[in-house]
Amino acid sequence: MNIKPEVNAARLLASVADFAAIGATPAGGVNRQALGVEDRIARRLLAERALARGFTVFQDEIANLFIRREGKDASLPPLLIGSHLDSQPTGGRFDGALGTLSAFEVLEALADAGTETDRAVEVVAFTNEEGSRYSPGCMGSMAFSGAGKLADWQTTHATDGPVLADELAATLAALPEAAVRPIGHAISAFVELHIEQGPILERENVPIGVVTAVQGTKWLEIVFSGEAAHAGTTPLEFRKDPMSAAAMVIASLQSAIMPADPQARLTIGRIAAEPGSINVIPSSVTFTVDIRHPDAETLAAMERHVRQECETASRHWHCDVAINRRVDMAPAQFASSITETIADTCAALDLKSRPMVSGAFHDALFVSRVAPTAMIFVPCRNGISHNEAEFVSDAHMISGARVLLGVVGSLLLAG
Repeated sequence: MNIKPEVNAARLLASVADFAAIGATPAGGVNRQALGVEDRIARRLLAERALARGFTVFQDEIANLFIRREGKDASLPPLLIGSHLDSQPTGGRFDGALGTLSAFEVLEALADAGTETDRAVEVVAFTNEEGSRYSPGCMGSMAFSGAGKLADWQTTHATDGPVLADELAATLAALPEAAVRPIGHAISAFVELHIEQGPILERENVPIGVVTAVQGTKWLEIVFSGEAAHAGTTPLEFRKDPMSAAAMVIASLQSAIMPADPQARLTIGRIAAEPGSINVIPSSVTFTVDIRHPDAETLAAMERHVRQECETASRHWHCDVAINRRVDMAPAQFASSITETIADTCAALDLKSRPMVSGAFHDALFVSRVAPTAMIFVPCRNGISHNEAEFVSDAHMISGARVLLGVVGSLLLAG
C-alpha cells in the first residue's frame, strides 16, 4: 500500500526552534555568521539528524553541506532543494534556516512514507549566503554555479579578523563524517523556500508567493574629491566641496529614480567624509548606491543615470569623481515549468498564491544559471527581515513546507 508523504508539522516547528537556539540573541534573533563556531554547530546538528535517518552527508570544498536521499537510479542528476543556515549579526531565526529545515522535512516525509523515487533528492545548506562576515555574499552558490571562484576569496578577512581559508578549513574539519567533494555537480532542478523579507504577501493576505524572477543588482561606490578648507573663512566661490556634490547627487537620484518606476529600487546605504571634522569642508566624501531592477536594460540605464548625475555634480562643485562598481548581478528569470508547478501545487492544496519578483538576491539567483530553478516565498510579519524581530507564523511555515513537498513530488514524477 502506498502512503502519501505528509509534512510532520510538529517536527518541523520543533526543528526551527532547535536551530533558533544556536546563536540565539537576547532579543529573539540569531547571530550565526558564516564559518563561525555557531555555524559549525548548526551544520553538525543537521548532519547528525541526517545520518540518523540513513541519509548520505557530504560537503564540497567551499563547505556547502549536502544531504542525499538516494533514488533508484544513481546515474540521474538529483533534485536539489534547500537554502542556507548562516545569518546576519542581529538576524532573524527564519531567514535561510526555514528553507533549509523545510527541505530536510521533505526528505523525512519521503522517508516516513517509504516513497521510492527514480532520482535522488538532495538538501543543500549553502555557505555564506548573507555575506555579513565574509564578502561577497552567496559564496557557496556562486562557486557551485561557476559564477565565482574559491581561489579568489581564500585570503579574504572576516569582519572579526580570521582569513577565510583558515575558517573554511576548520569548518570542513569539524564535520569529518561528511566527505569532501569537488565544487559543483549536475542537478536536475533547484527549488528554494524562503521568507519574503517584504510586506506584500502579508498585506494581501496571500500565504504563498510564486517567485518568477530575481531583480538585478548593482552596487556602486562613489568618491567625490575636493579640497579641505576652513568652514568659517571660505566663501562659496572658493569652495571645492565634495559633500555638496554628494548631496546634490543623492537628492537628484532620490527624487527621480523610484518615483518614476515602481519596480526600481535605489538605496544610499553608507556615507563617509574625510577628515570628518565639524568645522572643515571635507576633502573627500564616499557613499554607496544600491540600484535594483528586474529588467537588465532598465538597470543599465539606471547606472548611466547615476554616472551622469555624478559628472554634473562634480563640474558644478569643482570636484573630481571616481565611480567603482562593486557588485553587478544580472536579473534572473526562473523556469516557468517550476513556477507553474508551484502555482498548481498551491491550487491543489487550496492555498492562495501570487506571482512575484524577488527584491533580494538569493542562492537561487546563481543556481538558476546552471539548472531550472524557482523559489517559494512565505510571509513574514510586517515584512521585517535581517532583524531580530523577524517572525513567521506556524501556519505559514507549515504551508510553505507542504507546498515544497508537493512541488518535489510533482517534479520527481515529471522525471
